[in-house]
Amino acid sequence: MNNRTIASLALLAGIFVMEGYDIAAMGLAVPRLGDDLGIAPTSFGLVFTALLVGIGVGGALLAPYGDRFGRRALIVVGAASTGAFTLATSTATSVPEFLVWRGLTGIALGAALPNVSALSAELAPEKLRATVMAIVSAGIPLGIAIAGVLSPNVVGAFGWHGLFYVPGLLALALAVGLWLLLDGGVPEAADKDGNAAKAPQILLFRQPWVIPFAIFAAMLAFNAMNLYLLNSWLPTVLPQAGFEQDLADRVSGIVQFAGIGIGVAASFGIDRWNKGLTLVLMFGAMAVCFFAVSITPPDRTVWTLLLCVGVGGASAGGMVLPGLCVYFFASRLLSTAIGMGVMVARLGAFAGPLIGQAVLDANAGPQFFFMVAAIPAAICAVVALLVPVGLKVKEREAGGQPVPA
Repeated sequence: MNNRTIASLALLAGIFVMEGYDIAAMGLAVPRLGDDLGIAPTSFGLVFTALLVGIGVGGALLAPYGDRFGRRALIVVGAASTGAFTLATSTATSVPEFLVWRGLTGIALGAALPNVSALSAELAPEKLRATVMAIVSAGIPLGIAIAGVLSPNVVGAFGWHGLFYVPGLLALALAVGLWLLLDGGVPEAADKDGNAAKAPQILLFRQPWVIPFAIFAAMLAFNAMNLYLLNSWLPTVLPQAGFEQDLADRVSGIVQFAGIGIGVAASFGIDRWNKGLTLVLMFGAMAVCFFAVSITPPDRTVWTLLLCVGVGGASAGGMVLPGLCVYFFASRLLSTAIGMGVMVARLGAFAGPLIGQAVLDANAGPQFFFMVAAIPAAICAVVALLVPVGLKVKEREAGGQPVPA
């Protein structure tokens, strides 16, 4: 890879860092809004969900245009819009205002992120595409980690508003840098195909692609449910188990560093080892760790170690699963498959914050919260057993060239 390619991948990774920080910002702000705005934390379930629905809408309706007109425009406009809407969130004073700004932020992110993933795959060496995609998307847990670790300092300096200043300004800076650095042409795959389909999304619901898409989307949906359940409510749940608020914030950040390691290792397994077994082991370990937390008394050291695998694994899933698209779908469908996967995932994932709100409203306790988190992880492990079926579809479409399971 030349220097321009490496610089492009670094800035694309920055988009994911910004997204991770942005995802964490609302969850970190919620416990602090009561004193400033007089809004109870349990009022924000729909606000968390608005971001997810917006990402799904943007991913399904806007991101596929990257397969037709080039990825640069979708990435740059999406990043700039995300920055503007995130900064606007810092001005909100009521739940409806938070709802509007987080929904618009989600639409902008949904337009950009699938194209960031697809472009990173196209820039990567052929035998390391999933690994490079995972390293780039490692920005999500890195951004979440940075937000959690730095939140006491940011809030101390700027109040809860500062939690939105950081990702908003970063998004605007990245938009400028990527506009200057990226090429602006139509994807190579679209050029080879001539005129791309006007509605490429439909292809994913027809043979032969419906089977791999169903497998991919199911894992993405249940993992996203866990990701947003955990990242939305972890800073609120851990204090109920005896963690001080600042410690809870930092733990919610620390576990993301483990997620980066898990994600890179699992993606390397997808590139160079057994794709299905790699995912079964990752999701199975998550389920076991959440179950272990749910049956043990609160202990800061033990719970933090277990949550590094559980919560970190959920973040790793968001890194790893888009890389599976390289082996499941033709290159001309990459942005479409990832974008539609994001939409389907959000249709399932919007339930995550609401499930967490229901657990908190019922006063069921932190241990029951983590018992609930074990269920989606276990479902993902079962679905991962079907990965070889999806790989055979790509093999047939590639003219019989085998794709290792």
